[in-house]
Amino acid sequence: MNLLLERLHSALVTLQLSEADALLENHLEGAVQQERTYADFLCLLLEAEVEARRTRALAARMRMAALPSPKRLSQFDFAFQPSIDERQVRELATLRFVSDASNIILLGPPGVGKTHLAVALAVEAIAGGNSVSFVTAHDLTTDLGRAAREGRLETRLRRYLKPKVLVIDEVGYLPLDTVGATIFFQLVSARYERGSIILTSNKSYSDWGQVFGETTIASAILDRLLHHATTINIRGESYRLKERRKAGLLSAPVKAEPTKTA
Repeated sequence: MNLLLERLHSALVTLQLSEADALLENHLEGAVQQERTYADFLCLLLEAEVEARRTRALAARMRMAALPSPKRLSQFDFAFQPSIDERQVRELATLRFVSDASNIILLGPPGVGKTHLAVALAVEAIAGGNSVSFVTAHDLTTDLGRAAREGRLETRLRRYLKPKVLVIDEVGYLPLDTVGATIFFQLVSARYERGSIILTSNKSYSDWGQVFGETTIASAILDRLLHHATTINIRGESYRLKERRKAGLLSAPVKAEPTKTA
């Protein structure tokens, strides 16, 4: 029996079935105690290996995505933001937008949950087996601007073209110069109908001319972004202010007195 176990362990190691190798003796013992068939024993052992590989692959995709935090849709307080159509967000979580290479644009003032929703949808995409990458607009344009100055823009651009879903956070918090706006346009154009973008911005579309320095390039970016896209406008109070108010650090918002009529 010991010789047989050694041969089995050796074969599993050679085949790089590390989880099956680790569980082999437990499963053998269980098979004897519960009088399982050979087929049942083998099926359970291989299913454990498959699940372990799936878990490792998921963890690897999460690391590669570089998400700021693994926010989930289950953690989002839809009741606090009634301007959001929860059914629409749940539909997006089915990941049809990924297979269609369409985009999601989340607009609203700071603190209303744009990044939370963007990250939560990214986590759903990762769980669905898709590659994801997260970057702020500032870091994106800084990175690609440096690459352009060093003559390696095309090579560096591939890093942002490869993932199935690219999350670009905080578009509009800082205005872009001409080079940054042009590079942003190149990226959006290169991903057009090839991969999905989830983008958050605190600026309405009418203000994007100021963000990108001129209306012409802003219009060209919007033309490609919005051709296949879902826009979610969030109007409401900041979650951060809500938490501070709950902690007693801020007073409740003052309600306007009704206007008296003569």
